[in-house]
Amino acid sequence: MKVFHTDRLSERDFALILSILGRGGVIGFPTDTAYGLGADPFSERAIDRIFEIKQRAETKPILLLVNSVGMAESVSQPNPSFYNVVERFWPGPLTVVVRAAPQFSSKATAGSGTIGLRWPAAEFAGSLVARFGKPITATSANRSTLAAAVTAQEVRDQLGESVDALIDGGVLPGRGGSSLLDLTSDPPVLLREGPISFESLHEFLGGKVRRKLA
Repeated sequence: MKVFHTDRLSERDFALILSILGRGGVIGFPTDTAYGLGADPFSERAIDRIFEIKQRAETKPILLLVNSVGMAESVSQPNPSFYNVVERFWPGPLTVVVRAAPQFSSKATAGSGTIGLRWPAAEFAGSLVARFGKPITATSANRSTLAAAVTAQEVRDQLGESVDALIDGGVLPGRGGSSLLDLTSDPPVLLREGPISFESLHEFLGGKVRRKLA
């Protein structure tokens, strides 16, 4: 496993990271909240590896990072609520669930027909997506039964040498992950509260949002 540090990445390092992603590899990297597993969502081999690395049930979809609304549109079927919400909260730690585009891999959506999307504010994650030129996965870099990793060392402790590269971005702010808002429901449902609070969404949406039922 190759290890890089965000504060001293060279152009050659970045090219190597992109090469790993391009050939179906999996990387651990810093996002807005915790470390994520990055891979090409259009590579079934890469998606299979993520499920294997995380020891994750294949019934759970994998979220994607984008760096524009246009990129989000390329893999999804946004509704009017999507445009309203992301104009206010992207880039940032809000993942929105929307209908996946019909041609998008059912493996990444776990057959749900929906996909979680986020435009990260984190500098490295945003740059990675921009340079890769298409969405990348960002499911949390941890075993499914364990807490999300907020340091590169925690990624190594949980996943060992199972990823092809690890990008050390220091200590990250949150184990709980991004806020997760389901926009396929009417009204939208906050599935997980994170840095973007229910109160913030409630105020912005004029009360037209609800929490997930226990």
